Amino acid sequence: MLTLWEAAGELSRRMTSIFLQNEKARRPVFGNLEKFQTDPHWRDLVLFHEYFHGDSGAGIGASHQTGWTGIVTKLMQQSGESRKKKKTEPALATAAAD
Repeated sequence: MLTLWEAAGELSRRMTSIFLQNEKARRPVFGNLEKFQTDPHWRDLVLFHEYFHGDSGAGIGASHQTGWTGIVTKLMQQSGESRKKKKTEPALATAAAD
């Protein structure tokens, strides 16, 4: 059983993974739209859609209204801050021990 903190982390990971590049450098949010997947002028312009395909994560619906998906940017920010903090904590502990 997951703690509430772990469940929140898993939900955050699942929601943000829709917008991040996978191991094949493709973003699920772009689905099969090759222009957005491969074109250097478009591939990093992430759209926040109204709805998403349940199996593929492809964005569907309005992309000009962020609605609830705007929270994903906050989750990404927090995730990055958490990783940064974890990297510096061992260094701080070592420095404090010296």
